[in-house]
Amino acid sequence: MGTTAVLNSVATEDEQLEKPGRLGVLLTPVRTRLAVAAVLQLIGALAGLAPYIAMVEIARVLLTGDHVDGGRVWTWVAVAAAGFLIHMALTAVAYTISHVADADVGLQIRRRMAERLGRVPLGWFTERSSGRVKRALVDDVGSVHHAVAHVVNDLVAAVVTPVVALVYLFWLDWRLALLCLLPLLVWFGLVAYMMRDEAARTARWSIELDKVNAAVVEFVDGIAVVKAFGQTGRAQDRYRKASEDLARFLAEWAGPMRRLDAIASLLISAPVMLFVALGGGVLLDVDPAEIIAFIMLAVGLGAPVLALGFGAAAMQVAKDAAGRVAELLATTELPRATESLTPKGARVVFESVHFSYDGRTSVLDDIDLVLEPGTVTALVGPSGSGKSTLARLLPRFWDVSAGAVRIGSVDVRDISERDLYRHVGFVFQETLLLRTSIRDNIALGRPDADFAEIEAAALAAQIHDRVLALPRGYDSEIGVDAHLSGGEAQRISIARAILADTPILVLDEATAFADPESEAAVQDALSQLTAGRTLLVIAHRLHTIRGADRIVLLANGRIVETGHHDELMAAGGQYQQLWNAQSVTRGESA
Repeated sequence: MGTTAVLNSVATEDEQLEKPGRLGVLLTPVRTRLAVAAVLQLIGALAGLAPYIAMVEIARVLLTGDHVDGGRVWTWVAVAAAGFLIHMALTAVAYTISHVADADVGLQIRRRMAERLGRVPLGWFTERSSGRVKRALVDDVGSVHHAVAHVVNDLVAAVVTPVVALVYLFWLDWRLALLCLLPLLVWFGLVAYMMRDEAARTARWSIELDKVNAAVVEFVDGIAVVKAFGQTGRAQDRYRKASEDLARFLAEWAGPMRRLDAIASLLISAPVMLFVALGGGVLLDVDPAEIIAFIMLAVGLGAPVLALGFGAAAMQVAKDAAGRVAELLATTELPRATESLTPKGARVVFESVHFSYDGRTSVLDDIDLVLEPGTVTALVGPSGSGKSTLARLLPRFWDVSAGAVRIGSVDVRDISERDLYRHVGFVFQETLLLRTSIRDNIALGRPDADFAEIEAAALAAQIHDRVLALPRGYDSEIGVDAHLSGGEAQRISIARAILADTPILVLDEATAFADPESEAAVQDALSQLTAGRTLLVIAHRLHTIRGADRIVLLANGRIVETGHHDELMAAGGQYQQLWNAQSVTRGESA
């Protein structure tokens, strides 16, 4: 099964991507090398049997009478030595070829995934946990290693060696060979029973493992904030529950199989096979020289057969991993502008915008909204109203289902990615810093910026003094010698946006989850960032956008109210209700 998947894939790459369970989509570039390795392993496996056959023939010579033909003995010694050396040399070459091929495949897969992830909609990442993406990029590529580096060679050795050995034993004495074959047949029957529904259980294992990966990554990423607010125990609960669910499933899966697995392994173990070969040889009055052959070869049949079982399990894991990798490689890319147009000005228009994530459930319905240059427009509304989705259509996290989003009369779909992000910047609550220097993190949007510009952006973002206090200043590396609080990381993100100097800015309320001591500094940094720009704000706390030029209230994906704060309060609608509810929570009067 594994060899067929590796060597006989003939579909085109695009067709294979639609069939993520097939390894051919990933192994096609190295198929020829794997075939060469398989041939070498085949010859090596056959040569590896020569020492055993030579031992039998030497035993025949020694047991034939008083006169020992020394010449024949030394001839068979030479055959044994030659077979052993050929076996070792060809096996080493075969595995070297397959491991080099594995390195090439791993590099190619990671490059292709990096290129693909660079072209998918930014919203794709918000829909998936970082643990799931990490598993595809790291763990699954590592699992595919077995399919490339080992599966062909292991299968050839595990199949050819016992089959040829059994043919030789049947040629010597079919009765004793049949007796030695019985434990193997019982083993195959037990293994087939244990492997029933293996695909469904492996899929369930993958789901549970994804949950653990996501819980670990999210817990580690948020540990500073979690500890600051004294919620360590609650944060650990999610990881603990995911781990317990995984352990429970593993116990349900593997528990009932332990006894059968022990019996199956015992049946083809060396002592049992030795007992069958020796006892059967005595009972059937087999020639002593042939009994030696059965003792050596029959006893050794268990190891390659067990390797075949382990290889089948590892192959299933590799196939599932290849499926997830192929699924990622088949992710729909964001359509690219055939001819990039340059926006003129910073006027933003949402024109009859409709949007759905799945093509069935509407998230935004008939949105018409204009953001005039230099103004502040705030999006407010209850959770699930669509305000975050609407704001993220502007930097093209997704494409609209119908209608258009325009900047300076140009549809964002007709603007190249590079030009779009020169015009639109964004600062969201989820602050992500790369594991590199503070300098590089700030200059992410403008890699060519000089140090004076980076320092000026940090000063404006109220983070310069904190950076200088780090062991290596702006060269300090995030996660190594730069450990920042939530508010400090947010100010690095703001410095990045200041340096990018885009005329349009999408801003999720950046202080919503900042540590209290950093909130004032973040607010000051935001004042520097927003001056003179067309600003679209996602507001969660209404008092922070009271002075906005325009407040837009969304509910169920539609605009239900729009106007200035005083106008909306006077209207006595949903905005006033939200304001009053938040005022009560803050202990203020309406």
